[in-house]
Amino acid sequence: MLEYRIKTAMLADLGEARAVMLDTVYRDFGTGYVPRWHADIVDPESFYVVPPRHTLLVAVDERDGAVAATAALDARGPAHPPNPRWLAERYPSGETAQLRRVYVRPEHRRRGLARRLVDSLLDFARADGGYRAVYLHTYPHSPGAMGLWQTLGKVVCDEREEVPDGGSGVVHFEIPLSK
Repeated sequence: MLEYRIKTAMLADLGEARAVMLDTVYRDFGTGYVPRWHADIVDPESFYVVPPRHTLLVAVDERDGAVAATAALDARGPAHPPNPRWLAERYPSGETAQLRRVYVRPEHRRRGLARRLVDSLLDFARADGGYRAVYLHTYPHSPGAMGLWQTLGKVVCDEREEVPDGGSGVVHFEIPLSK
């Protein structure tokens, strides 16, 4: 059985974490690196390591010490645009724990890593005490994403159905903060 250790990313982990994230946006999303969407991937230290209410977690494969998965949380709510205005108002920055970059390398999928990482992020948000909501958005075609998020929370907006011309095609979720 494969073993993984979930931990807060340290500076030494950032290169491998960045590689997991970049591989995901190229391979799974097909967008590649888009500066206005992915600045946090290039500079995870400024976005997730330095700010006290933010975090970046990694799942480390105990066999070889490699980063197998990532997950991040920050206090920035969804921006408008590109997201609908009402979402930005419902999930304001400073009060919203936004889950981001929950990515698992393909060879490590279907082992519960994303769920373990998200559980740890939710514990982090609860311990903070200042968050009133947990929000995320996902692409429906992202491998495993819809199934995971539907078990953990509820859809608050499916842009494919609720936004003119399908918006950016993402699905927005709220995850309960309480246990």
